[in-house]
Amino acid sequence: MAWRELAAARRRLEELVRDAGAAAARLAELEALVEGVEGLAPGEKEELRARRERLRHVSELAEGVASAADAIAPEDGDGAASLAALAERSLAPLERLAPELSAVGDELRDLALRLREVGSELHGFLASLEADPGEVEEVEARLERIADLERRFGAPCEELLERAGAARAELEEAAAGHDPVGAAAEAAIAAEAKVGALAEELRAVRRSQARPLAEAVSRELAGLGMGDGELLCELEEAEAGATGADRAVFLVRPNAGLPFAPVADTASGGELSRIALALAAVAGGDTLVFDEIDAGIGGVTAHAVADTLKRLAERAQVLTITHLPQIASVADRHFRVEKVPGDPTHTRIEELDDVLRREELERMLGGQEFLASFAEG
Repeated sequence: MAWRELAAARRRLEELVRDAGAAAARLAELEALVEGVEGLAPGEKEELRARRERLRHVSELAEGVASAADAIAPEDGDGAASLAALAERSLAPLERLAPELSAVGDELRDLALRLREVGSELHGFLASLEADPGEVEEVEARLERIADLERRFGAPCEELLERAGAARAELEEAAAGHDPVGAAAEAAIAAEAKVGALAEELRAVRRSQARPLAEAVSRELAGLGMGDGELLCELEEAEAGATGADRAVFLVRPNAGLPFAPVADTASGGELSRIALALAAVAGGDTLVFDEIDAGIGGVTAHAVADTLKRLAERAQVLTITHLPQIASVADRHFRVEKVPGDPTHTRIEELDDVLRREELERMLGGQEFLASFAEG
């Protein structure tokens, strides 16, 4: 947020400094924005869409609700409410002879009352559906107005409403005789100071967490077949941006005695896969997607990777593309992805049932013939 504010402040200052005429043009644009959003409220677009959808299906609503109301509490004849009341009245004289029927009678009385209330609510809803025939046109016109504003100013309605607040303040300053260029320069300086302060706070947090993160990832690597592997996380200063003013550099040494070197330069395909998985295990979010995490690994290491993925799936949604049966076998659900030749060629995704899952795992293991020959050997 602070970086976006700074970018906006710098952009506004550049526009004003570059061309004196831009100031007048900007004020005109601000006035148009303020006038355009006049009368609009946050969330109104979604409310209008929902209202339009309801109005478009008013006949379906009326038919379905009327049917339900007639079944429960019709204007004429017996419905569920009256039948429940009739049943209760039939049992009432018998409760003296069979006290155990009292509980049933109470339930019927409560049921009849609740059914009458539901029927009343349904009839009330039906009455509310008698909308003004011109309301659909009014809703469409208001939505079209919002769409025109979004096209004109190139931003969603909610953002335009936020920008309109700043636009009003700037117009008020201009009306009071304030220098727009000077005001923009002050705003840019304030935004830069805010970004700088936040970047320093973020750097301090990153420095405090870099070593614990690296140590936690190194422990995960030990369980992934890199027992002597170690990871370091170093911070380098970088040009300030939306993510701060540092760049994290990960260094690794796969075996003790070797020097640390950047992961991207020294790690093999299999090591990269395990480092990515270890990082996700330590600092991953609620949804983790691994595209061929099995690259460059196999055997015992594949089982270790599978165990880690299974552990991660206990706290997050894990999606994995794999060609190894060791990994595929621990998944809760399996989808087969196939490229289907044609005009055009397309991709087919199919969820597998238990039988197809076994067949697919057998195919990944080499097929029936391979398994049979292996068993014979």
